Amino acid sequence: MKATPQTIQQIERVIKKLNQKFPPSEEPSLLTDIHIRLTQESGELLIFDDDDNEITRCVVEEWIDNKESTFFDDATEILRRCFQKNSKEIDNWGILKPYSVVLEDEDGEFVGEIYMADDDTFIFGGDLMKGLDEDLDKFLKDLFDD
Repeated sequence: MKATPQTIQQIERVIKKLNQKFPPSEEPSLLTDIHIRLTQESGELLIFDDDDNEITRCVVEEWIDNKESTFFDDATEILRRCFQKNSKEIDNWGILKPYSVVLEDEDGEFVGEIYMADDDTFIFGGDLMKGLDEDLDKFLKDLFDD
């Protein structure tokens, strides 16, 4: 699934609303996570705080009734790119670090991490340990073969 300019614009509008909700502050909010809940059937993208209070929402028209099996993987990557593009503002949110932005499905089940900030370290999602098991297995095999 490719993101159209309209989809990117809708996601960036949501990020701007979050920027307004969490401006830089001397007294940062005690949130630890921002939850993005995405509904594949309706294309609805809802943003919640730790206490499950809705912060904002939008409908990504391109995602309505998307039946692709890779929908959540593709949406995760699109969201990561949008957050990375807007990282300058997001890095300065008035939220006590560390905090994360996570993607959930319509049932609130974890799908993936979009963004994580911890003081001066900012990580844009992705599985940092991906392939570790295979690398370790290869290393041990090579070690024992010698």
